Amino acid sequence: MRYQSTTGLAADQIEELVARIWQIASCNKKQVWPPVVGLYRAVVLTLVYVRQNLNQAAVGDLFGVSQSTVSRVYRSILPLIGQALCLHVPNLEEAIRGRLVLVDGTDVPTGNRAGHEENYSGKRRRAGLNIQVAADTNGGLLGISIPLPGAMHDRKSFTECGWEDLLADVPVIADPAYQGTHAITPRKKPKGGELSIGDKANNKMISSLRSAVERCIAHVKNWKILATGFRGRLAELPNVIRIVTALEFYRLGW
Repeated sequence: MRYQSTTGLAADQIEELVARIWQIASCNKKQVWPPVVGLYRAVVLTLVYVRQNLNQAAVGDLFGVSQSTVSRVYRSILPLIGQALCLHVPNLEEAIRGRLVLVDGTDVPTGNRAGHEENYSGKRRRAGLNIQVAADTNGGLLGISIPLPGAMHDRKSFTECGWEDLLADVPVIADPAYQGTHAITPRKKPKGGELSIGDKANNKMISSLRSAVERCIAHVKNWKILATGFRGRLAELPNVIRIVTALEFYRLGW
């Protein structure tokens, strides 16, 4: 198996992760994964499920187990991955220190669900949760916010997640959706007029810098569970986002 492309992690990173989970399980004196799978395969199975977002029956076919076994493994191993990698998630206030920060919003699609109309985004024409992503100018991940309803505009999400206050003392570049905040944004063309040559040049420079955060979001969404539609319980999605964030920081070597 080509671990890097199927699980998102290199083979040595998987081995380190398995060793940490074994230590956690040993301290708890409880084996939560089915013996028929084994810890190493259970971790790889969970990573494949999160990275590729295949349905559980398909994952079961790949590993020679039943769909119900895949479900048990996923639900038991994913929280342990979160515990094992929690220290890899940097404090955003420390991560942004001395940096030019790029911010953009994206959604985690969930499909339309009755009773959750607040998650439908007219802009994106689908339901999901809104997350804010902070990156440096090289496209390196600095932080992912708490999820908010998908119908919420990026401008409001920036405030509601607490980032507007947290990033108040650092230079921030964002797209026009963040106008009205302290972020540096492209200047809009005036009604009935044209931008000056200087404004056009400034907008071009901002767009060039902003491409890094878009690359960062693309890398985060290589964890397909955040990109192609979350099928589990909505109440579990914030925790899944938190654990995937930890996995991405671990992948990047934080």
